[in-house]
Amino acid sequence: MREGEASILRPEHPSARQLATLVSEFGLESRGSLDGVEVTGITLSTDNLQPGDLYVGVLGLRRHGAIFAGKAKEGGAVAVLTDAAGADIAAESGLPVVIVDSPREALGAISAWVYRTAESAPLLFGITGTNGKTSVSYLLHGILKQLGLVSGLSTTAERTVGELTVTSSLTTPEATEIHGLLARMRESNVRAVTLEVSAQALTRNRVDGLMFDVVSFINLSHDHLDDYADMEEYFAAKLPLFEPERAKRGVISLDTPWGDRVVDATHIPVTTISSTPGIEADWKVGVIEETAEYTEFSLTGPEGRSLVTRVPVIGHHMAANAGLAIVMLVEAGFELEAIGHALDKDGGIVAYLPGRIERVSGESGPAVYVDYGHSPDAFLTTMSAVRKFTTGRLIMVFGADGDRDPSKRIEMGRIGSEGSDILVITDYNPRFEDAASIRTTLLQGAATAEHPAEVLEVPSQAQAIRTAIALASAGDSVLWAGPGHEDYIDVQGEKLPFSARDEARDALREAGWQ
Repeated sequence: MREGEASILRPEHPSARQLATLVSEFGLESRGSLDGVEVTGITLSTDNLQPGDLYVGVLGLRRHGAIFAGKAKEGGAVAVLTDAAGADIAAESGLPVVIVDSPREALGAISAWVYRTAESAPLLFGITGTNGKTSVSYLLHGILKQLGLVSGLSTTAERTVGELTVTSSLTTPEATEIHGLLARMRESNVRAVTLEVSAQALTRNRVDGLMFDVVSFINLSHDHLDDYADMEEYFAAKLPLFEPERAKRGVISLDTPWGDRVVDATHIPVTTISSTPGIEADWKVGVIEETAEYTEFSLTGPEGRSLVTRVPVIGHHMAANAGLAIVMLVEAGFELEAIGHALDKDGGIVAYLPGRIERVSGESGPAVYVDYGHSPDAFLTTMSAVRKFTTGRLIMVFGADGDRDPSKRIEMGRIGSEGSDILVITDYNPRFEDAASIRTTLLQGAATAEHPAEVLEVPSQAQAIRTAIALASAGDSVLWAGPGHEDYIDVQGEKLPFSARDEARDALREAGWQ
């Protein structure tokens, strides 16, 4: 079953909680009568508000959320949670007001209280890193299901509760949403939950109120420097996930130098893993065989423990991601032998990774892949994986996000040009930026390559993929990087329907390929 786009999953049968008890237990100030006021949910947005909600008004960049208290009341909100300034603004609504110094910082703990998410909590896995969070999450989710557990998932692409799936709007939901999601999972008897944790989620208090059983660090590379001053600040934003108040145990990949620094900085027990020859780690991943359908690998750990299995996608990095997922399960208490038995029974890991080196072409003609990678390091990794199964030319199609870290664009252009034979630069979610200006920067980067590709500029994504496929022959590969699983283009704040996977398939059919 699938619900609508960017839906918010909440418990279907919430239990009411007395607002006066919240005020008493947290030692909060309030205005207005709390007698008989019962709360069944909590939200930051009037768009997602349901009757019985506690509406949270936070100070934004342009205005205070408390100005929507009246609208929240019309939607069925029973009270407002805000700061002192917001309390004055919300007074006109007539709703009782609960006051905290910082609503955002209080949101996790209060959401956990509203939804009782600390009670009968499932196994909770948290995954962070610049690249690979979604892939590790889907692989871990898939293995959990192979082990027979009802599993939940929250990624950049989707939120999943058992067989129910909805589209995501943020990599990590707001604290109100994640606690509501966990309460819904409890209703569905979910026993284990996998959650992507972005740096922004930690900086903006989105995972407050959660205690992870096992967390992992994959890597760190150039990205998100529109949110953080430099790589050091970006790195520092990841570290709170590895503190005792947030997690019990950790698994750290040493495949980038940042992994060693996480090990040095953490205050929880950690184990290490690496897929890089020559690096000493507790667990080692070794690729045994690579085909166009799967990557077979070995995982070897302490005391001679080991297994051999397959991941259903190409790329050395995907074997590393799968190994990390397995070690997270071991750290959570699962026996490696039991994991190996479950995987052997199914012929390897059973998982679908939407828009992650996803092949959308048939058996004949050029191989066409759609991938979500949108950073220089992601380009390097994905091009390397695709090149191994390309007997002809590698044709790459990509653009860069508007209103997002512009400092990586030159390097994106350089790496795309250096690693491909033909490069088609196009638009990709320009948002409020000038699309032509973004393309110009990418073209400048492409020109700096030591061995530049043939470079074409095709503004329309729909036309760009058709241009690439028209140039391709059997034996060639086309890699469309950036859009991955997304089903829209963001132009001037409007999300226009657009699926790269569907568009690529249409282009193949129009060119006469399967």
